[in-house]
Amino acid sequence: MSIPNNINRSHLLQAIEKIDKEGYDFNAESSLYDVLYNGRRYPPKLIVSWANIFANGEELNRKEFYSGPDKPTFSLLEKNDFRIIKKNEPLSSFYEQIVQFLKVAKKQTTGEGTTLEATAFNQQIPKKYADLTVDVSFGIGRATAIPWISFLANGQKTSHGIYPVYLFYKDINLLILAYGVSETTKPIVNWDVDKAITIEQYFSERNLKRPKKYGQSLVFKVYDTSKPLSKEEIDQDINHILNVYNNNLSSSNNLINSWGRKVNDLNSIDSILLNETFNYLDFHNSCGKANLFISKSLAFRFNASLLTKPFVILTGLSGSGKTKLAQAFAMWICADENQYCIVPVGAEWTNREPLLGFPNALEKESYVKPDNGVLDLIFEANNNQHKPYFLILDEMNLSHVERYFADFLSVMESRNKIALHSGDIDWSGVPSTISFPKNLFIIGTVNIDETTYMFSPKVLDRASVIEFKVTTKEMGDYLQSNAAINLEELKGEGKNMAESFVELAKDTSIEAADAKGLNKTLMSFFAELKKTGAEFGYRSASEIIRFAAIANKLDAAWSTPEITDAAIMQKLLPKVHGSRRKLEPVLNTLGSLCLQEGEKMQDYISKSEIDFADSSKIKYPVSLEKIIRMYDSLISNGFTSYAEA
Repeated sequence: MSIPNNINRSHLLQAIEKIDKEGYDFNAESSLYDVLYNGRRYPPKLIVSWANIFANGEELNRKEFYSGPDKPTFSLLEKNDFRIIKKNEPLSSFYEQIVQFLKVAKKQTTGEGTTLEATAFNQQIPKKYADLTVDVSFGIGRATAIPWISFLANGQKTSHGIYPVYLFYKDINLLILAYGVSETTKPIVNWDVDKAITIEQYFSERNLKRPKKYGQSLVFKVYDTSKPLSKEEIDQDINHILNVYNNNLSSSNNLINSWGRKVNDLNSIDSILLNETFNYLDFHNSCGKANLFISKSLAFRFNASLLTKPFVILTGLSGSGKTKLAQAFAMWICADENQYCIVPVGAEWTNREPLLGFPNALEKESYVKPDNGVLDLIFEANNNQHKPYFLILDEMNLSHVERYFADFLSVMESRNKIALHSGDIDWSGVPSTISFPKNLFIIGTVNIDETTYMFSPKVLDRASVIEFKVTTKEMGDYLQSNAAINLEELKGEGKNMAESFVELAKDTSIEAADAKGLNKTLMSFFAELKKTGAEFGYRSASEIIRFAAIANKLDAAWSTPEITDAAIMQKLLPKVHGSRRKLEPVLNTLGSLCLQEGEKMQDYISKSEIDFADSSKIKYPVSLEKIIRMYDSLISNGFTSYAEA
């Protein structure tokens, strides 16, 4: 396809104006080159494609023409006096970026802004300025968010470090250029500046409300954004603070690590404390300090299950600590309470509206978000892919799960987007579709009684199900401790491991240590269960294999039989339910597979006492104990299921 020859500079300028007003989608972003116009970067093919709307009445298909040096796209742009630069070519001014940043941020404040605009700005802004990494956040979906742009040297992060930063306090129209200081984790490098006051002090001296965030960062310059900004002043100020920053970091006297030792190489700072490797034992130990008594095995299975697939169901005895465990982990690993949301499921939930909201039928292009904050949590997770976010659904089965949770179940597998409304633009700040972020972890708690509903195979097949039981020893330890649970002790204790946790959850390259042995075991289970029509599918098999890989990564001491035992308990047994006629042969088969060769399930059913620790006779003790309980219930009641009242 050739580019029409009647496209001129006027049409190209109209296309740029359209981009400024509407933004653009991810797939329109250029890969190697940008058009630089008035200090902003634009995708060359998108400009030409949209210019044709004004020249000939329709958008050009970008897949049907080429871009690059000596190609028609560049020839057209250069002929019309547009400058084309490489992606990594630095800018000499940051003024236009600040102007556009404020424009997008102010629209977010009024509710007129769109997620698309914020995303487009993030794509357009140069990733480097003066050899520093540029990072941006608008905090889409959070009324308390402070939009910012930071400039980061190697080894510095917004979550742990120091950096020059623009902070926009939108409710009072103040843009502050600050000596930024991380609030998530205490930085290991300090600013060396004289007479600078904190933002909190600045607000206090002027009788302003206490800043919602970043109060400990130091003020360099304050701009009133209700008035036009001076390009000369903006460029002069940013260049000055960047010089201070570089001089500050180059001073070897200032590079002191958290153990009081000097760091000679700035790049080595990054490995000191910024991103600790995730360790489930740290979480288990912290729980003990907070008087939350859980076994090491439970902590391991819970964490390994979350990392295998971000949907875990906790079931078992009411009051056994299911919700407390979910809340404890979220509080422990999150730096901010806005990273988790605990939602009690209502018996009246008959559709997805309590979680995702709904279009307002009484007001055109308006959307009603749920008050519980679930939609905002998903927005935040999508905007901060390196942080973990947690949606905890308490008493998940008080209503039919398939009715209100169907969209989530679908996108977990397909990774398609959830449709929210039919508009082409955002309604009340809500886009027409939303992605299911890979850093969002869903934990459901379940109680079984006459007021609740059973899960369908569709739900169980997409989750790891962990059963809670309180042993005699655990109850004795609890009664002897005579101490109340104090979850406040857990707040942020594991936040330095948060990025590592997310990275591990996204890592698809890790493999099980004994893949061959595990595959052989799975095939034996599949072959035997197939005889009774209870075989498992590809999804369960692949998730068991990933669970084994994650387990090996978390704790090499866990053996293949122990991992297999946990997988049977969490992935295969939860789907087993039905009548005696249907299930008696299935349970007999499963029980036999949990025993060493030569042992018979029937011999264990008739025993009054069983030594489940006897590995010479029992391969998978946790699963066998559960199967025997289910079998006893089957004989007594004529029906059984994994979930017990």
